[in-house]
Amino acid sequence: MKGGHCVRWFVTRTDPVCIVNSSSPLQRLPTNGSDSISSTLLQRVRAKRPEAWERLVDLYGKSVYRWCRRAGLGPSDSADVVQEVFAAVARCVADFRRDRASNHPTGSFTAWLATIARNKIRDHYRRQKDRPRAAGGTAAQQQFLEVPNPEAANPEESDPIDRSELEQTDRLLSRRGLQLVRAEFENRTWEAFWRTTVDAHTPTDVADELGMSVAAVYKAKSRVLRRLRQELDGLTGL
Repeated sequence: MKGGHCVRWFVTRTDPVCIVNSSSPLQRLPTNGSDSISSTLLQRVRAKRPEAWERLVDLYGKSVYRWCRRAGLGPSDSADVVQEVFAAVARCVADFRRDRASNHPTGSFTAWLATIARNKIRDHYRRQKDRPRAAGGTAAQQQFLEVPNPEAANPEESDPIDRSELEQTDRLLSRRGLQLVRAEFENRTWEAFWRTTVDAHTPTDVADELGMSVAAVYKAKSRVLRRLRQELDGLTGL
């Protein structure tokens, strides 16, 4: 891949593991108020920051792989197409505009990425179609010849990356985003957020449990949610 961002996919059974610039571990975002915190992930990716690219692939890699598998590709072919998708993202991300993204009412990055994935999956099937077929080809080979039809009367009936799949991807993205920003907060701040937002405990109960004021619990919850929205701004349609 151009720009020094090497994406390597290893598939064990059906689970891919994505390694981006594997010689260096995923860096934690600084918490000192630098522009890495104030800017969104998408802005940092456009600025070609290695840590941002690593995080983007961490967030979306398995979803893109799942899309390929849903489209009927095998594990190895799916891994290859995933690489092609992220290579295209690296080349074109500067051109992404939320208001122009297709197939999603909010014009999210997820929808834009799905369009790239659809195109790369179709390219894969077309390459398969152009290859000479052995005599007595198998049913699997015949399946490879069936290119998904973007002109279908009801695209959602034949689209492996339909709206429900995009919505599921966005939900998974939010959960993974929480895991990635976790390291930026002290334990008590995170516990206050988690117990009120995820466990649905009342702020009063959480304040008693953690030895905080109710106002501090609300502030902790707000800080984490604000950070998550900031990091994922423009990515999801949620």
